[in-house]
Amino acid sequence: MTKAVHIDIVSDVVCPWCAIGYHQLRTALDELGMDAEIHWQPFQLNPDMGPEGQNLGEHLGEKYGITPAQSRQNRDHITAVGAELGFTFRFTDEMRMVNTHDAHQLIHWAALEGRDTEVKQAFQKAYFTDGLDVSDRDVLVKLVSDLGFDADEARAILEDQRYDGAVLEQMDFWRQQGINSVPAIIFERKYLVPGAAGVEQFRQVLSEVAQQQA
Repeated sequence: MTKAVHIDIVSDVVCPWCAIGYHQLRTALDELGMDAEIHWQPFQLNPDMGPEGQNLGEHLGEKYGITPAQSRQNRDHITAVGAELGFTFRFTDEMRMVNTHDAHQLIHWAALEGRDTEVKQAFQKAYFTDGLDVSDRDVLVKLVSDLGFDADEARAILEDQRYDGAVLEQMDFWRQQGINSVPAIIFERKYLVPGAAGVEQFRQVLSEVAQQQA
């Protein structure tokens, strides 16, 4: 029996293409009937974003120089691609880009129990589908509590920032590996696929990995 494929996914909670890339990968895994051991690695698109966040349209305009019309076109495209994969994007004009450092700390905590995928997916759904502020500690605690995690422990983690150093160390490690955009998906610690490459590309890579394992 082929062993589960080790996959590291470097991504941010508020990165739409990270959500798409994961669902493309998940589709390819399901189609091939392959098991995977997925490890979520932290990356912040905007590590210096303040607690108040910034209107998403304004943020994209300032950072990438795109017009409101281009932004709407991009959102429509992302929404359509997501729908094909079973993920719902609900962009609004009021949507805000926020800091995700606290979210990454709870994902790190969940990873200690092998449950980081559950938490990462809950946070992405909360942000992109439900319009929630994933920098708000009350929101984050509620989300992990709904998954069965201890709410008091989650809040304590955010208050004492106990995984701050670990998350920063992991982010620094991946930067040193040359990762400066996400998603970055690494198979068996050897093969990097940058971006949301598509179901067919992931299927091809997974097939090659499986052949090498045989």
